[in-house]
Amino acid sequence: MLLIKNGRVMDPKTQFDGVCDLLIEDGKIIKIGEHISIDGAEVIDASGKIVAPGLIDVHVHFREPGQTHKEDIHTGALAAARGGFTTVVMMANTNPTVSTVDTLTEVLTSGAREAIHVKSVATITDKFDGQHLTDFASLLSAGAVGFSDDGIPFTDAGKVRQAMQLAVTHNTVLSLHEEDPQLTGVLGINDGEIAHKCGVTGAPTVSEYSMVARDAMLALDTQARVHFQHLSAGQSVDMVRFAKSLGANITAEVTPQHFSMTEQAILTHASNAKLNPPLRRQSDIEKLIVGLQDGTIDLIATDHAPHTHEEKDQELIKAPSGMTGLETALALGMTHLVAPGHLSLMQLLEKMTSNPAKLYQFDAGYLAENGPADLLIFDAQAVKVITDDFASKASNSPFVGEALQGVITYTICNGEIVYQAG
Repeated sequence: MLLIKNGRVMDPKTQFDGVCDLLIEDGKIIKIGEHISIDGAEVIDASGKIVAPGLIDVHVHFREPGQTHKEDIHTGALAAARGGFTTVVMMANTNPTVSTVDTLTEVLTSGAREAIHVKSVATITDKFDGQHLTDFASLLSAGAVGFSDDGIPFTDAGKVRQAMQLAVTHNTVLSLHEEDPQLTGVLGINDGEIAHKCGVTGAPTVSEYSMVARDAMLALDTQARVHFQHLSAGQSVDMVRFAKSLGANITAEVTPQHFSMTEQAILTHASNAKLNPPLRRQSDIEKLIVGLQDGTIDLIATDHAPHTHEEKDQELIKAPSGMTGLETALALGMTHLVAPGHLSLMQLLEKMTSNPAKLYQFDAGYLAENGPADLLIFDAQAVKVITDDFASKASNSPFVGEALQGVITYTICNGEIVYQAG
């Protein structure tokens, strides 16, 4: 039995915000109220801290199977817990890809051994071939929470429409990586000032928002549930807002890195700031923030993409894109959204708990009696300098050395302490 005392409890689902206690037993919150006292309970004094639902990340890469030198499900889960996440959804671009029931069963079996909830999507097309749709029915029965070819955009509009129609039939979600390869040069670098200084053609914003526009209209036509991953371009926000106004059943996410840094970071952080989609301009960040404020962008997801030091320690053009993101996500939101007044703390938590839960209809992302005891406790005012001492196998982050606001002290999942700050 665990008793959390005197914390500022914030529940985005009900908008409750008040100082009270929570009593936890057998993986559930059994009582919420003031001045709870019970003999024999382990007590956590949360005075001056925020008590919130465990964070939910619908977009992580844990690299298992096939690339476990970068990360595996165990180290990914440790990184998630340290970052305040109690539920994560793995992407399917592993080796082999999660295109069959056998591979899906393998990763879910591995995930079930962890202290947090580890879910997975399956691929939309077989081995990411862009043409042959996977067996949605069998994969859903085996535990897939949705479908995504993340990392590989669809070039065939007819096949996208067919996938959306299949998704409607099975009442499931498609998550799309939007980037037209015919319009891109070097991936991971915005086609702007920095790319030109490097002597290359990068990835322009039109490569993203043109495909967002196409697929938003296909979603409107089919009424499929479609989720747009890691928006980076301001015009993409405009496209999503417009399609929503017409009645499209769509949602969208943004990563912490895309609202926290511009393409200028390449000059100081080199390959650790090489991301796909790339960091954009300040004008794009401003539109992303407006999208978060007005609900056009529904949620924040990390796109946690670990790589080894050796892989990142190459010349910029050759290095892979991506960064480790789970352990800095909340602090980036606190520092770049809440502290400047762009979002309230409750709005930030909504984007990282109840809204992600809603996307996949998880029983998570809220605090209530008889509800799941998945939560985090953090100091919203404390500031910490980020070091490369990550729980993840990887340390490829452009935020190492930065002082960020918001320090997690506990992560609790199924009523058990899965992370405690030292």
